[in-house]
Amino acid sequence: MKRIVLTGGGTAGHVTPNIALLPRLKELGYDIHYIGSYDGIERKLIEQCHIPYYGISSGKLRRYFDWKNFSDPFKVMKGYRQARALLKKLNPDVLFSKGGFVSVPVILAAKHRKIPAIIHESDITPGLANKLAIPNASKVCCNFPETLQYLPAEKAVLTGSPIRKELLSGNRLHGLTYCHFKPDKPVILIIGGSSGSQFINEVVRSLLPELLQNYQVLHLCGKGNLDTTLNNTAGYAQLEYANQELSDLFAAADIVISRAGANAICELLALRKPNILIPLSANASRGDQILNARSFERQGYSIVIEEEQLSNVVLSDAIHKLFENRSQYTAAMAKSEQLNSVETVVQLIEQIARKQKA
Repeated sequence: MKRIVLTGGGTAGHVTPNIALLPRLKELGYDIHYIGSYDGIERKLIEQCHIPYYGISSGKLRRYFDWKNFSDPFKVMKGYRQARALLKKLNPDVLFSKGGFVSVPVILAAKHRKIPAIIHESDITPGLANKLAIPNASKVCCNFPETLQYLPAEKAVLTGSPIRKELLSGNRLHGLTYCHFKPDKPVILIIGGSSGSQFINEVVRSLLPELLQNYQVLHLCGKGNLDTTLNNTAGYAQLEYANQELSDLFAAADIVISRAGANAICELLALRKPNILIPLSANASRGDQILNARSFERQGYSIVIEEEQLSNVVLSDAIHKLFENRSQYTAAMAKSEQLNSVETVVQLIEQIARKQKA
């Protein structure tokens, strides 16, 4: 039986693409194991999938001063020793990493054990963890054409991001019913990210009287960001977050307003949803969301509003433009070569695993 070890963690974005690969890997007969941190978000998500999970010590690698910079290297070294022992025991044919700091000692241990590793980089420019891991990888998958210039040519493969199959099978009527919406009025879905965005929430809510004249608004506003004074507003539904119902909510949406995290926007591409992207500012991140959003804009998939330019007037104009020209954005997304990312990544895994067995 073929065996694969998956790794990655720290945020949901470092786990969900791995989860998207599970059904296809199981179909192909892989024995699947997962290495993550002791108590990161990846542990709960993977154990829910009934995949054997192994926790190791992990530390964050920082570009800025922090007292933990003195202790975390020892955690990484401990994690490396633990990963070496686990990989010796499991002896997989291939390792697939979605990144995050917990993946670094695992990739290094795989190199020591002569186990081929495939890395997936979500953003246009590789993050620090993947920069450290790339020299030890056999192949590096990426989401954006622009990323290829930052990767070794012999390792780089443009794959897109694996998307959960169930996300593509939503039911529009179920989504409308869930929100108590009418079927004959278009729906705007607003997603502020896992923690929401107070500023985006405020702008959207201030625009509601205007928007509700022509649209219904489904607002995923983040934990603790519900506005109870709007609970009985006709045509407006607000949720802190969505789980099992998310695929139906996507199916109900005609256009989407979203942050520009790499996995989130790749889901919009796979679903062919015309969208407005409001990336996190460079002050709040390393600027990766801005680069991600601008790439989608250049490819004709999105309208981009940088947070510093966001206002009622700017958002209102963008919504009108997007809705009026939505067929153009959908057509551009339909031409993308990254719509079957799961199969592309799995074929690469199969290729590497066969070489290892040969």
